[in-house]
Amino acid sequence: MRIYLDHNATTPVDPLVLEAIMPALSDTFGNPSSVHHFGQQAKASVDRARGAVAALVGAEPSEIVFTSGGTEANNLAIRGVAEASERAGRRQLVTSGIEHEAVLNTFKALARRGWDTTILPVDASGIVSPDALREAVSDRTALVSLMHANNEIGTVQPVAELAAIAHDHGALFHTDAVQSTGKIPVDARRLGVDLLSLSGHKFYGPKGVGALWIRRGTRLVQGLTGGRQERNRRAGTENVPGIVGAGAAAELALQRLEPEGARQAALRDRLEARVLDTTPGTAVNGARQPRVPNTTNISFDRVEAESLLIALDLEGVAVSTGSACSSGTLEPSHVLRAMGLSTHRTQSSIRFSLGASTTEAEIDQIVALLPRVVEKLRSLVGAGASGRPWRPGRS
Repeated sequence: MRIYLDHNATTPVDPLVLEAIMPALSDTFGNPSSVHHFGQQAKASVDRARGAVAALVGAEPSEIVFTSGGTEANNLAIRGVAEASERAGRRQLVTSGIEHEAVLNTFKALARRGWDTTILPVDASGIVSPDALREAVSDRTALVSLMHANNEIGTVQPVAELAAIAHDHGALFHTDAVQSTGKIPVDARRLGVDLLSLSGHKFYGPKGVGALWIRRGTRLVQGLTGGRQERNRRAGTENVPGIVGAGAAAELALQRLEPEGARQAALRDRLEARVLDTTPGTAVNGARQPRVPNTTNISFDRVEAESLLIALDLEGVAVSTGSACSSGTLEPSHVLRAMGLSTHRTQSSIRFSLGASTTEAEIDQIVALLPRVVEKLRSLVGAGASGRPWRPGRS
């Protein structure tokens, strides 16, 4: 039996979501922009899904723009606001060092075009300090983009406070809520943000569909030119099956949010406590609270993370070393580096991300096999092969 603990990378499509998608692949095949019966049938399906996604983040349906995923939503928010702000003389963009590559690489691309980009530091907690933002933001700031929950360590940022600081200087605020939507309550208006990104495949919907919430009245330039779909925000024929799936997944996520969150948090805490108790030389990375309920990132002294990942996979357990979008690189996690952890520690850390299918029996099975697997890897490399050992609590 295989155990899947990589739900932050992607989640399996819920059977009820798959059931909702099937008619959109067969009967409801029309183009939502067409005025005839078939087109209006498809449009009605998209509208229902838009309402469901809006409800999940406390928004109005008219404020939801469907995209191909979280990466496109982030790009539309950042590039769209940047281009709309150029004429006003606002040429500064602010983010943090622990953002997803979809944000960081977009900032790098804009920096090459002459934008003044500021990357805020974080400490070992993995949380952005409001004081750091106060020092960085100015009347030249067009946009502040800070994630709601981190994909690698699960920490939740004080977005409401950070957004208020940005607004004090007339800047807009975007939050990448891809890893929080569907896991904890997300209310765009209560957070006080102007733009919010989400992705369907992170909460048991299909891949290839996401959304950007845009507060009414927020100015941004569309990312794709073409037709007038999505209220002239995102050109191109809508992905009706994907959107229908995202809507069904949003409905289920809203229904299950509280009980699933509590259940997964208890399992995560059980995993952490037992790993730290039974496997020497282990430590949890980042602040324990506030975090999304399904995520923990644990360092294993004198063990290379890639080796541990492969060893666990051979035992039937799927975990990760961080963002799936960074797989294939030999570089240490940029998130853990930004937190000031040593190279050795960043290269010995594993992310466990639980989901709806995770059981207590699975957690206990992992806890039982980890000491043996870790000890075997340590014996293969020798006590000093990975450099100077670190002690839990030291970076």
